[in-house]
Amino acid sequence: MTQRPRKAIDVNAADTPDASPIGQAILSLIGKVPASREPVSPAPMDDARKAANAAAAKAALAAGALALPPGVVGWLTILPEMMGVWKIQRQLVADIAAIYGKHASLTPEQVVYCLFQHTAAQGVRDLVVRVGQRTLVRRASPVLIRTITRRVGAKLAQKAAGKGVARWIPVVGAVGMGAYAYYDTAQVAATAIDLFEGVIEVEAVEVDG
Repeated sequence: MTQRPRKAIDVNAADTPDASPIGQAILSLIGKVPASREPVSPAPMDDARKAANAAAAKAALAAGALALPPGVVGWLTILPEMMGVWKIQRQLVADIAAIYGKHASLTPEQVVYCLFQHTAAQGVRDLVVRVGQRTLVRRASPVLIRTITRRVGAKLAQKAAGKGVARWIPVVGAVGMGAYAYYDTAQVAATAIDLFEGVIEVEAVEVDG
């Protein structure tokens, strides 16, 4: 019997005291799948790319603006910058799923995979498995979700250090952060398009890893 895919994961960031601030931020993002107003498209790849370009530009603007404060003050904007970009990217994934007519079956696991597959592939390797022409999406238990956020958080902490260095170079650093956010969002879109182009099957049973 096939169960209806979940639209939320019951994970409380406060229950994971050993997670890094980045890991906690990731946990707060993946609790549910955002809604989308995008209609199903007769030309999904074209419309998905248009949505990706718009989201990438928005992410670049947000990241560049938050990267403007220099020095120590700039360090305080690193996590808000990352969170802001992730929220834009999360909505983009939901919109691309809707464009392909697959929003009803979109799960938090698919969102996490699309967000971080290109930057922390090892961290999300337990979520999606390619089987021939099909993509099998594993339903992660709260235990596995916490494991994944720790892996991804550790990987992204290294990138956060680089962002901190850029804060000491006003304007130039902001431009660089904006350009990276644009590229990063384009990569998220590419992963989402590749995923939703194919046949997706969601496991009915949660796994712990």
